[in-house]
Amino acid sequence: MTRQLPLVRPVHFSATVIAILLLALPTLAQQDQTPAQQSEPSSQRQSEQRKAGQDDENKQQAQQSGTSNDRLFFTLPNFLTVENAGQVPPLTTGQKFKTVTRAAFDYVEFPWYGALAGISQAENSEAGYGQGASGYAKRYGAAFADGTIENFWVNAILPSTLHQDPRYFQMGKGSVWHRTTYAISRIFITRSDSGHSQFNYSEIFGSAIAAGISTYTYHPQNERTVSNTASVWGTEMGYDALTFVIKEFWPDLRRKLTHKTNPQ
Repeated sequence: MTRQLPLVRPVHFSATVIAILLLALPTLAQQDQTPAQQSEPSSQRQSEQRKAGQDDENKQQAQQSGTSNDRLFFTLPNFLTVENAGQVPPLTTGQKFKTVTRAAFDYVEFPWYGALAGISQAENSEAGYGQGASGYAKRYGAAFADGTIENFWVNAILPSTLHQDPRYFQMGKGSVWHRTTYAISRIFITRSDSGHSQFNYSEIFGSAIAAGISTYTYHPQNERTVSNTASVWGTEMGYDALTFVIKEFWPDLRRKLTHKTNPQ
């Protein structure tokens, strides 16, 4: 029986969000290109100034530390995304581990994995865990471990060993299609610490190692098969690809949401 990895749920959620983004962004781009009116309300000018200030803060943070304080949808950690920063310093081994640790144990992650465990329990996926409080605790621990182990192998351990850059560098310009294909291609192409493009060994092999560790250690015994491990590996890379697309377009959506939620 093939296990339904808790990460499958974020994939469905991410796919829905991406579809909305891809449908909405052409319209948003057209709105951005519309000439401003001669007279704008003062509240609108203040809103635009606040948006510009936030973008400048994110850019300055990236240029100074090489990381970000941004959050996807204002909640989920997005600390390894660089927005329009141009040349930024490479991350040291210590910075890679520190940033991944900061994201992996962020306060948002605990309820996030709790929700995934609740969905898994409601569907009785991985029935070997059982039900009740014990079953929920096992699912929670497995979900937390799955995400944390993959994050460390993909974004800290292998990047430090292979001298690769774990950050996502946003393109920020161009057509929706061009930016989407760029984001997906980051699964296979990354930067070295010296700034050169190279094959993304950290992503491909890091996710494979994480899938093997999770499948053959703490997931139910009857699901420890090579085919299931391969399925989990593919799911993890698919989830990461979808996440890259969200990271690419999130700044556009964030600026629009910030503008619309500000008082008129």
